Amino acid sequence: MKNRFKAVKKDLIFTCTVALVTIALFLLPTGFRSSAYEGTVRVKAMVIETDDSMVRQFGIVKQGVQNIKARVLSGKFKGEICEASNNIVGKMEVDKVFAPGDKILMGLTLDENGSAVISSVAFDYYRINTAIILFVVFAGTLLFFAGFTGLKSLLSFLLSVAVFWKVFIPSILHGFLGALPIALLTTFFLTGCIMFLVGGLNKRGLVSFLGACAGIFLTFLLAVLFGAFFRVNGAVKPFTEILLYSGFPHLNITLIFLASIVISSSGAIMDVAMDIASALQEIREKAPGISLKELISSGFNVGRAVIGTMTTTLLLAYSGSYISLLMYFMAQGIPLENILNLSYVSAEILATLSGSIGIVAVAPFTAVIGGIIFKSGLGRSLRP
Repeated sequence: MKNRFKAVKKDLIFTCTVALVTIALFLLPTGFRSSAYEGTVRVKAMVIETDDSMVRQFGIVKQGVQNIKARVLSGKFKGEICEASNNIVGKMEVDKVFAPGDKILMGLTLDENGSAVISSVAFDYYRINTAIILFVVFAGTLLFFAGFTGLKSLLSFLLSVAVFWKVFIPSILHGFLGALPIALLTTFFLTGCIMFLVGGLNKRGLVSFLGACAGIFLTFLLAVLFGAFFRVNGAVKPFTEILLYSGFPHLNITLIFLASIVISSSGAIMDVAMDIASALQEIREKAPGISLKELISSGFNVGRAVIGTMTTTLLLAYSGSYISLLMYFMAQGIPLENILNLSYVSAEILATLSGSIGIVAVAPFTAVIGGIIFKSGLGRSLRP
């Protein structure tokens, strides 16, 4: 009972520490601020009138300028009616055509005293409230089904957001170290925090952490090695070329793409490592006399079952985001050989297979590491 109390106390201290780090990261400035938005106040508004007389229909797309009137719903100018122009450029992925009753995000440019609106611009539909509602549903479901473990999982989710937005992305933009080392360090840090949060400060957390790191590092090596053979340019990803033209020509976009492979596969790798580590812990507790060879063999058996479904995880994740592209290829009757040699298709093949190999390899890695740690005196300062 005393050991149990100490273990719970350590978990609580670690959880609180991670929570404080997460809060500190969210408060950390990124160091990037556009002068284009200085003097602009962003507010929620509702469209009350639209003028589409300057909008023209060309086939399935629209082009032109839509003039709107909107009532401000938040801030010191609440209730004020503002006029704005909505430029429609003919690209369905970025265009929006507003209608009366729509909630939108507006930018208000103020005078020098900040007491009057000089001009306004309609940015996009206002989606923040909907996003908050969905996040509350997600958090509530997690807490309801998983309790305190769900709370720690939610904390790991928020930590991941904070690390990527406040550390990972600014570090690459500033040119610190390089995209690949930063990606590797970031994933190792998050893996440690997540595994010890969810698994606890015990041998299970240690085994899952070491096994996941081994799988992530293998994925890193495969991405770097085969990335050179595939000769894929990082510009295959959306907005990459625009980033270079936005004042960051020093960035190596290919290395950024390879870094994204490591990050994208790390979540599934962590899942497999935690599953196997948990199974090994359970076996060790139920059969304390089990030999090292038998324990590792059991880990291999569990791993085979787990990777049987996890190997398609990345394939389905990547394929799901490219359904329209795949439909276009089939509709045009493009030969499969041509499709497989397209740069953006090759990029997804590289990402999918490199990550999948890492997922497959993490199973034996974790089984061996877990067998050694659970049966030996390694990590004896941690409870089983």
